[in-house]
Parts: sequence; structure tokens; C-alpha cells
Amino acid sequence: MECNGCEFRPELYYDRDYQIWVRIEEHGLLAVGMTDISQTIAGKILHVRVRKPGTPRPAGKPVATIESGKWAGPVPNLFDCTIVAANHEVLDTPGLLNAQPYDAWIARVQPAAPPHEALSALLTGEAAWAGYRARCLRDDIRCKRI
Repeated sequence: MECNGCEFRPELYYDRDYQIWVRIEEHGLLAVGMTDISQTIAGKILHVRVRKPGTPRPAGKPVATIESGKWAGPVPNLFDCTIVAANHEVLDTPGLLNAQPYDAWIARVQPAAPPHEALSALLTGEAAWAGYRARCLRDDIRCKRI
């Protein structure tokens, strides 16, 4: 699915600003990444820094920091978790977040609560698509891959 060239994957979970996506993985782990909207707004990603594995991160504290040519900021965290791993491919080649935003996860985390409980505040499926599409149209976001 897409809107204005911005790819959307309905099986993922999204924050309400459509900056990040979260995917449930094996053993209750969650992968966290940037949406197509987010990578487009950020521009060419130059640097990614992920907190050290084993670091607990309460809701509201970032799991990573991203820098682009025009922006630097946190990767928001919406639930209590512990960092399990950083994606070393993304650390070595940050532009993967621009080229493959849904395949290039940033960090894997272990949520403090069961995954579906931890993700209860995020949107998925049709509800997420409606908001994602509305954001693309309202803000006239036209995604492109760098």
C-alpha cells in the first residue's frame, strides 16, 4: 500500500505521528525502525547511534539517535524496554534507512510487558493506514528513496 509514493505495511505497528514502526519478532522481541514518511522528512541519513545492549529504556526515552544533513533527533520509545541489539548493517551504512526503511530495522528490544500489551498504544492495520494516509495528504509528503 502507498500514498504519495510513501510505502505502508499494515502488519506493522506505528506511533501516532508515523515516525517509527515496530514489528513483533521471535521470542517476544520487537524490532524498531523508521517509516518511509520519517526517512523522507529527515533526508539523507548520515549517522545512527543505538544505546548499548542491556540498557533499560523507559517509555519516553529514545532507543537511538539519528542524524541527517538537515536534522538530528531521537528515535522515540513508546514503551518500557531493554535494548537487545543494534542493527550493525545500519550503523555501518546509515543510508539503508533511506533506501529500505521497512527492512533496515534500527534496534531490537525486549519489552517489559508482553508484546501485545506493550504495543497497545500503537496503531496497526486499517486504523494505522487511515492515519498514515491522512498525514501524507495533509502535509503533502511525497516519499522518495535516496
